[in-house]
Amino acid sequence: MVLVIKYLIPKGFRGLTVFPFIFLFNKKDKTNQELLNHEKIHIRQQLEMLVLPFFVWYGIEFFVGLIRFRNRRVAYLNISFEKEAYQNEKDLNYLKQRSFWNFLKY
Repeated sequence: MVLVIKYLIPKGFRGLTVFPFIFLFNKKDKTNQELLNHEKIHIRQQLEMLVLPFFVWYGIEFFVGLIRFRNRRVAYLNISFEKEAYQNEKDLNYLKQRSFWNFLKY
């Protein structure tokens, strides 16, 4: 389910996914297939990890990245979930062939 709620999206981001919702900042992004695919990859990741553990793991990776890189953006981009989503967002068939817990490769 895709909802446009710009006040929920952190500054500098266009979307946020919390199973089963994809929240977007801008209404026109509802037609952005790459962005939606990126967020759908996060939905699959969240399902595989039973949602709550996904956010715990995500947070741990982010904070470790903050300590390591001392830069919020770099820490964010080095989260395994984000690496998988960014690397495969252009492949609109990715989720059809994706392996279970594939984020571990990143």
